[in-house]
Amino acid sequence: MRTRPLSMAACLLASGLTPLALAVPAAHAASPAAPYDFNGDGHRDLAVGAPGATVGGRTKAGAVSVVYGSATGLRTTKYQTITQNSTGVPGSAEASDAFGKAVTSADLDRDGYADLVVGAPGEDIGHEVDPDPDDGTVVIVWGGSTGLSGASTVENINPRDRDHYGQALTAGDFDGDGDDDIAVGATGNSDIQIMKGPFARSGEHMSGSTGGGMGHGARPFDNRYGVEYLSSGDVLGAGFDSLIVHGRAKGTDDAITAWADGRITNFTDWLEYLPGGYVSSVGDVDHDGHADIVTGNHRESGADPSGAPGGKVTLVHGAPEARFTETRRTTSYTQSTTGVPGTSESGDGFGGGVALGDINGDGFADLAVGATYESFGTSEDTGTVTILHGSRTGFSAIGAVSLSQSTSGVPGTSEDDDRFGGRVLLSGTAKDGKADLTVAGPGENGGDGTVWSFKGLTNGSMFGPSATGVSTSGAPAFGTTLGD
Repeated sequence: MRTRPLSMAACLLASGLTPLALAVPAAHAASPAAPYDFNGDGHRDLAVGAPGATVGGRTKAGAVSVVYGSATGLRTTKYQTITQNSTGVPGSAEASDAFGKAVTSADLDRDGYADLVVGAPGEDIGHEVDPDPDDGTVVIVWGGSTGLSGASTVENINPRDRDHYGQALTAGDFDGDGDDDIAVGATGNSDIQIMKGPFARSGEHMSGSTGGGMGHGARPFDNRYGVEYLSSGDVLGAGFDSLIVHGRAKGTDDAITAWADGRITNFTDWLEYLPGGYVSSVGDVDHDGHADIVTGNHRESGADPSGAPGGKVTLVHGAPEARFTETRRTTSYTQSTTGVPGTSESGDGFGGGVALGDINGDGFADLAVGATYESFGTSEDTGTVTILHGSRTGFSAIGAVSLSQSTSGVPGTSEDDDRFGGRVLLSGTAKDGKADLTVAGPGENGGDGTVWSFKGLTNGSMFGPSATGVSTSGAPAFGTTLGD
């Protein structure tokens, strides 16, 4: 193993209305809740980001709507919408903050309730004398028995002008100490930070962090784009989570994707490079105890060497470290792969959204893939979602299905620029051992955005920003982010 001792750098955390501190308690009061179970009832809840939402007359200030889960799935009648104008949330809604551009969740203080982490990469930091526009910030909204309330701010500890701190987020136990940490993506010279758990809601203690610049790796990221997307999971089957980091190759806008070991202080020097993609999801597809990685690349091979005509997804099998770093297995899938519904056509955007989850409860993670720009008839960029089922050898074409707004049982109508499948999520809300499909079309209704929820790939329902109190002024792009 290439583990090196962790030397913690001092982590300067600036607090809002509720001070944020990190301290190791003598004992935990409760078993940690599953991510996105904000009220501790055992049902996963859904977080929907609308970073283009107008709040208090401020355009693109951003909002996050939380729809609570139940034994029968999501209940749109029980929701909370959170902005920087919400009571207890630090700061205030300002134009172009993009609050909700990224979200993640974990039980950060281990009180039995999951907490919500929200990125606002357009937040201006500083003051008139020494402004720092678009530095960005990250807000933790705390879970509890009645849902989310109270919040704390985690500010960029390595500020640079226009860092867009919080443009990507994921949570997991990256150092193997049993407590969840937060990984934050940004632009600039220091474009990734890992904030160490456990977290406390109040107090004066500070803890450590690790981080660095992905532009200094063997295959450097372009710091103008920085870290654009993050995911995580126990790829090595070793009891801690690895980071999957997405950006663009320096000097081009080609996708570059790396696997990182957060136990190592200078982890940016010890990266393993994966097939390039712009998004990813992590789950155990082949049921071998190692989480697998699916990367999605929606671009054409002429625009990005890692792409394919119509787009593609690539499965990277998890394995013990020696095998993963030396002989890992990969398999790619397109709409031209035998058994995959549809046909690879230029501009389909297959792989624009990806999600892993066990739809049928057989122990193998299944895959949902958004083809964001698939067109129907005279309508363009309407979008589809393809479901491929997991097996011991990878994804099987048996039972594969494709859904769109032209599919019977799917509410709505396929229209130009809907981008159905722009984001997809497979998550269990009903405690039945099966993952439910959630699909976002952030371009629906002229940029309002819409979310579809399915039980067993049937009985679809849909709701837009108005259903959760998000203004449709401008283009809120409801569903730009789905909490996963």
